[in-house]
Amino acid sequence: MNNCWKTVNVSREFGLGRLYLMSSFLAFFSFIILFLPYSIYHQDVLIKDHGFIPLLIILFTLPTVHQMAHVIPLILCYKRTKINWSVLLRFVPALMVKPKSSLSKKVSIFMWLGPTLFLTIPALIAGFVLADYYPYILLFTAFNIGLSLKDYYYCKQFLKAPKKCKIENAKDGYDILIQK
Repeated sequence: MNNCWKTVNVSREFGLGRLYLMSSFLAFFSFIILFLPYSIYHQDVLIKDHGFIPLLIILFTLPTVHQMAHVIPLILCYKRTKINWSVLLRFVPALMVKPKSSLSKKVSIFMWLGPTLFLTIPALIAGFVLADYYPYILLFTAFNIGLSLKDYYYCKQFLKAPKKCKIENAKDGYDILIQK
């Protein structure tokens, strides 16, 4: 028999408006903090510009790519997942990821850190390697870090959970279950 130790719902705890505001500030400050060392490292590089439209397309599709990065750890851990596609505002793709079974604490943390491991870290490396595009890569990285605020909060809550707990996707967030 499993008992609910805690229910975690970021939207309910912070509110959507406050969550979007905090996420925007985190993205903005991440860009500022990252841009300084990269611009010092790439002092003599001529930045290539392909216009505003490709940048806009990348930023509109990043939330979907971010969600797909949550799926990679589940695939690597052989966990079945339900994926729902939808379109917001007629042109923005949206993806909803729900594991079909409860997950262990380690797998849940791995899932929530997926975008950091598979998008942010490679993008930071790409910023050094692809010097001509480093401002765009840093913009992508900072936006992804802003999107990851919710992920980091869930990881923080799951790290506080008991060692042998199971984490289950609930209607109003995530339930941390312990066996009694």
